[in-house]
Amino acid sequence: MSEEPDLVPTPKDASTVILVRDGDPGLELFLLRRVGGMAFAGGMTVFPGGGVDLSDADASLEWAGPPVEWWAERFGVDPSRAKALVCAAVRETFEECGVLLAGATHDTVVADTSQYRADRERLEKRELTFGEFLTRENLVIRADLLRPWANWITPIGEKRRYDTRFFVAVVPSGQQADGETSEAAAVSWHTPEAAIAQWRRGESILLPPTWTQLETLSRFTDTASVLAAEPEIEPILPLLHTVDGTLRVDFPGMDGYYEAGPHPWAGPSRA
Repeated sequence: MSEEPDLVPTPKDASTVILVRDGDPGLELFLLRRVGGMAFAGGMTVFPGGGVDLSDADASLEWAGPPVEWWAERFGVDPSRAKALVCAAVRETFEECGVLLAGATHDTVVADTSQYRADRERLEKRELTFGEFLTRENLVIRADLLRPWANWITPIGEKRRYDTRFFVAVVPSGQQADGETSEAAAVSWHTPEAAIAQWRRGESILLPPTWTQLETLSRFTDTASVLAAEPEIEPILPLLHTVDGTLRVDFPGMDGYYEAGPHPWAGPSRA
């Protein structure tokens, strides 16, 4: 599959947050199944996240944790872009599952986000910017609660393309992740192994980046070990091509992804 260079969409910056917690079966991850029919990844099981807004680069926000220059170095971007990516990670996590990585001071975090339910809805509808919300509520972004994790770029050949930075974060004590968003058909907590087993049974659809993060996190036993990890972050640009009339995505460590057989998204070639 190929496209003329001037027709290839430029990837839009996006942030995705892998929320983790210590559960009875071990390390658990929060997953949501997107509403079917959505323009991007409809019906897929994913982690919370979405595109970066221009307002996410607001330079006036209170910030706790590593400086934007540290994030810029880890993700290989300039400081302004790094700040937007981190702010988008915090905003999208709040919009999509009600978890707010922010607090009244640099060393506290909101314990109950239900008081902000109306603001969450307004943020999702783009009636309110995240900066306006944080400033009005005198909240500080807790960037120190996030860890950089990976960088995946949507393959050439897709109409919608994203340059997505993955983060990991532990759900703050007292907060509850939910599915009260227009984008989620269902939400759940699973160990990485259980999520992969569900996928193997054909009960979910996982795109390569999500499957890869589940495989990677299956090697960790608890949240402490995840937060202590320092993964090398190299941009991954999968190759989208056609094999015997169906789509295939090639990416590092992909062998296990194809052991389960054909994927629901790999229908007739769109070429």
